[in-house]
Amino acid sequence: MSRENRTRLLIARKVPAAVARRAEAQFHAFVTESDMDAGSVVDFCEKHDVPAILIGKKSGLQVEHITALPSTVKIIANASAGFDHMDVAAARNRGIVVTNAPDALTECTADFSMLLVLAACRRASEYERIMRSGWGKSFGMTEMLGTRVNGKTLGIVGFGRIGRAVAKRAQGFGMRVIYTDVTRAAESLENGATYYASLADMLPHCQVLTLHVPGGGVPLMAKNEFGLLPKGAVFVNAARGGLVDEDALYEALTSGHLFSAGLDVYRNERNTDKRFAAIDNVFLTPHMASATVETRDQMGFTALDNVAAVLDGRTALNPV
Repeated sequence: MSRENRTRLLIARKVPAAVARRAEAQFHAFVTESDMDAGSVVDFCEKHDVPAILIGKKSGLQVEHITALPSTVKIIANASAGFDHMDVAAARNRGIVVTNAPDALTECTADFSMLLVLAACRRASEYERIMRSGWGKSFGMTEMLGTRVNGKTLGIVGFGRIGRAVAKRAQGFGMRVIYTDVTRAAESLENGATYYASLADMLPHCQVLTLHVPGGGVPLMAKNEFGLLPKGAVFVNAARGGLVDEDALYEALTSGHLFSAGLDVYRNERNTDKRFAAIDNVFLTPHMASATVETRDQMGFTALDNVAAVLDGRTALNPV
């Protein structure tokens, strides 16, 4: 194969057709039909000397895989905002650029977070089950009541791109917004939101709480933190399942301390804690916050933009 026609990119996860077409045209990419594991990625790179890799969770490269990569690899691109499925420090130590796609998911994840807020507050999963079972009875004035969103105080943990986008949507529903983060945002970005310097200080004021921070380490929300929320609060998580002690969450939901929860992420994804599916006051979705045609295309295109920049000798657009 001539240098001009050689494979310059391995796409190790299944991507949308539009992303695959561009990758093949621009980089003569090898595009997998099903997600590759890390060992298969290393084998391919050793055989084909590709300078760029686009990976997913299944192909998350840890230190032993990155150490085994040939010196030809210049960039590992993630088509997601998160990169906790790989060892970034090990890649940096080898001089390999790691990128992500932080902007591509913002709007759809914020939309989905508001879906979780509304569905949890208004008992959406229960209402849908009633209809699917045939309805069959009328409900009186005191039955099957949700809790109103308008006028509630929404606490946001993490006031980055997604947190701020959620705040704007919540304000459109007439919610008061408070937030906590490592540092206070510029006043121009707060848009009227109130800052709390610590999570513990903010929690007692949150009638609805939503998380928008990276995962990893000790759970952010455990028994003590759920206990600080006011009785009847609603909890939402579309960030990372590892942020939550699920035993503590289950206790808070079944004891009546929490009114409900809306969950898109879990500690053990694909094999989630079945206790949550057995209780009514949880709205559950299978990690789908970014699952729109437009966003998934943009995630892939952002990864390809980063690959193009690095292979052309320019600075990556979204270095981690």
